[in-house]
Formats: sequence, structure tokens, C-alpha cells
Amino acid sequence: MKKLTGWFRGPAALAALAGVAAAAVVLSVAELAGAFFTARATPLIALGSTFIDFTPPWLKDFAIATFGTNDKAALFAGMGVTIFLLACVLGVVAYRRWALGAAGVLFMGAVIVASVVTRAGVTPLDAVPSLLGTVAGLGVLRLLVSRLWRLRGFPDAPANLAAKDPERPPASRRDFFTAAGLTAAAAGIAAAGGRLLGTARSNVAQARESLRLPAPARPAAAVPGGVQSGTPGVTPWLTPARDFYRIDTALSVPEISAEEWELRVHGLVEQEVRLTFQDLLDAELIESHVTLTCVSNPVGGNLAGNAKWLGLPIRDVLQRARPAAGADMVLSTSVDGFSASTPLEVLQDDRDAILAIGMNGGPLPLEHGYPVRMVVPGLYGFVSATKWVVDLEVTRFADSKAYWTNRGWSERGPIKTMARVEVPKSFATVPAGKVAIGGTAWAQTRGISRVEVQIDDGNWTEAVLSDEASVDTWRQWSFAWDAKPGPHYIRVRATDGTGSLQTEERADPVPDGASGWQSVMVTVQ
Repeated sequence: MKKLTGWFRGPAALAALAGVAAAAVVLSVAELAGAFFTARATPLIALGSTFIDFTPPWLKDFAIATFGTNDKAALFAGMGVTIFLLACVLGVVAYRRWALGAAGVLFMGAVIVASVVTRAGVTPLDAVPSLLGTVAGLGVLRLLVSRLWRLRGFPDAPANLAAKDPERPPASRRDFFTAAGLTAAAAGIAAAGGRLLGTARSNVAQARESLRLPAPARPAAAVPGGVQSGTPGVTPWLTPARDFYRIDTALSVPEISAEEWELRVHGLVEQEVRLTFQDLLDAELIESHVTLTCVSNPVGGNLAGNAKWLGLPIRDVLQRARPAAGADMVLSTSVDGFSASTPLEVLQDDRDAILAIGMNGGPLPLEHGYPVRMVVPGLYGFVSATKWVVDLEVTRFADSKAYWTNRGWSERGPIKTMARVEVPKSFATVPAGKVAIGGTAWAQTRGISRVEVQIDDGNWTEAVLSDEASVDTWRQWSFAWDAKPGPHYIRVRATDGTGSLQTEERADPVPDGASGWQSVMVTVQ
């Protein structure tokens, strides 16, 4: 322990700084070089994506419950701290034992390269940015550590380098900090340059902005005027694209040119089908309002959104492919390797399961699947809502497993009936007297026929339902409460269109979605 403590005194702190500077060079050079390759070839994206692939369900649920849609930012922050600490350690090790420190850098470089080349849609050539970054970082580490070896005033500094090259003058602290400062500046410029160059080279966002979608052959049904809850503060019935929840495994949003996009439909079919984006534009598209829900949504959570979607019915595509007898599942795969298992019969029935190209009147946003994603009413997104979809394999549940199924989640994910209180918020303080309570309920493909509210242990009382647009969308509600002073609990439950009451039994999101009645505590003054 005394020896370890000594490592972090004197020159060890500067050696740690040298390690951090070298790590910054690894990442920035790879970022700059990565501008000429796929975005998934950069170290942070590759490492983060690999971490997500091996994340156990409980940790994923913890991240989403704790950070919500900021889970990716939290992952990057955690990676930053980890890289910083590893860089400090490697810097100190390199100062004390250069060969061991260099081996550590090369090992980390190998880990990065392995993470890159195992990503979906990545070729061995995409390892070049990480290789260049590793070589550059190793060179910078050697440069800075060499200055530390020659630094005067450190009696414990190794003397081997000076003994081998007595002609070279000793370095000074100023030399070291100058070199480290220049390295940091160069790393910053390289990273910024890589981002700017990557943005300039990509024209996908510009192409999306200029895309004009065709009119649907079957427009969405007219939305009744009374779909919005009368309680102020309740979520808008139609979720703007900028506010729509985003939960997926892509750390870097895939950028796919609509002109290059192609969907392959194969597997247990009589005829393989390939579709281009132009094929979709020329097809008879339909438009519908559908509420999507994430399986990670906790009771009362906000991982649900309602939008107007434009696309081609998947049943029409499957009709062309003609699935073979015995097939019972379609495995949809994204360009980034994510896959979802959707029951075949769900994609062939009369619900509006579509290959969506439009959202709320415009092209899909990049982060929501541009140019094409799946939208399937009635199923959680983890088994249906594949973004950036490029492959549909007709298969069997017994023969193929999807991304989350391999991680302990259910093969099938029908959405459970759910009601939530949105106003007032939990732990809010409200004035005595008339208090407006409101929220949203959903049971896609079944609809909502009743919402009931309970105050403390009182009787259940029906809330006022807003108009229903369709059974595939959520339904809002409102309730007038004569509030008395003191702490109170507000509970809510819903009944779907078939007459089935939302279950009171509490269940975690894993393996097939959360359940239970939401309870909100408020204080009345």
C-alpha cells in the first residue's frame, strides 16, 4: 500500500496527466479519421454500443428509470470517467515501466478495434480510425513520459534514459506543461474538426429536409374535437416529434440515404421481396394515429407517445412474399444490428402495422428511424417498432431470437392496459377546494372504455373521458376533486374496450412490461 501511495506523489501526478493527454489524442485522432468512415467506427460509439449489447436487463431498467431518455448521455458520462481513470493509471504505469504501460495502451487499442469490427454494417477497414488513434496516442504518451524522465527535481525518476543518451539536456516543468498543453489543444482541434467534417460529408439531414411525401391513399380518420383532456397541464394528445420519447440501442443515430435504402423480405417465403424507398413513395400509403409505448415504461411513466404515421401496410408486403406454412414470426433487423420478434399474424391482420416513412405530416426525424421504421399498434416497441429497418425475415419463434429476447425479455409483448395521473404531479402541494385531476390511459387495439379515480381509501369514481380518436391511440381523462386539507393519495385505474379491468398486481418491466395502479401523493393546504 505504501508503494502504491508513493506512485501518486511527485512525478506520478504529471504521469497521470500525460496518460490523460494521450487518451485525448487517441479519441480525437480517431474522431478526425472517422469522419471518412461510418460513425460507428469511432471509439466512443463502438465501446458504448458494445457495452449496451452486454448490458443485463436489470441495469438497463435502472438506467432508464433513473435517467429516462437521458440514458445515453449518462452512459457517455460514465465512459468519460472510466477512460479518465484508466488513462491516469496507464500514464503512471508507463512512467514507471514503459513496456508495461505501452502494452496497456496497445491492449486498450485492441479492445477498441474489436468493438468496432463487431458492429453491424462495419467492415474491417473501419478499424483504421481506431488504429491511427492508438498509434498517435502511444507516440504522445512516449513523448510526454520522456520529458518526465528528464525532468529535474525528481530523485525517484528513472535514470535509464539519461544514461543511454547523455547528450540530451534535462527537461523542465515548463517543457512538460508546454508539450501537454499543445497536445490538449491539438486534440481539441482534431475532435472538433472531425465532427465538422463528418457533418459536412453527410447530406442525409439535408436530403430529409427536401423530401416531399406523397398524399396518402387512405388519410387518417378525422380527429374528434374533444380528444384533449380538459385539465390544464395534461400531455398534448398529439406528441410533437421533438418531444416523442426515444429509447433504442443506437448511441449514434444511423444516417441512411433514402436513395440507398433497401428492405429485404426473405426466409420462410415463397418469393423474396426487395423494396426501395422509391417503391414506398409509389405505393398506396395509409395514414393513421397510433400510440407507441416502451416496454421499459414504469407504472405512471412517460415513455409513451402518440403520433400520426404515414406508411405502407406490412400485410401488403407479406402478401407479395407469401409466407410458408409453419412460419409464425417476423424478425425485423435495423441497420445497426438491433432486431425484434413480431408475431406473423399481427402483421397480417387488419390493424395498421406499417413501414412508416412519415410522422406528424413530415418525413421521419433521423432519431426516430429515417428513412423507414416499423409501427405496429398493440405491441411494445421492443418486439415491433424497429427503427432504420432494413431486413424482414419470416421465420419461427422456435428458430430465431431477437435482440432483447436473448437478454431475458419476452418473445411477445402485447401492451398492457395502463392509466396514469399527470396532474397534479406526485408530491405536489395544491390549494383546498376544487382541484383538477387529469391524465392519460391506453390499451392499444382494445381502446379505453372507463377510467376511475380513488382518493385515499374512498370509493372508486368514474372520471370524464375525452373523445376517443381510435382504439389504437391513448385516451385522456379529467376529474374534479373537492380537496380537503392534509396529505392525500390519488389512485387511478382503467378498463379497456373489452371490459377488462387494468390489473392491480405490481410487476416490473422485465420481461413483458410493468403493471399495477399508479398512486400519487399530494398535500392539500
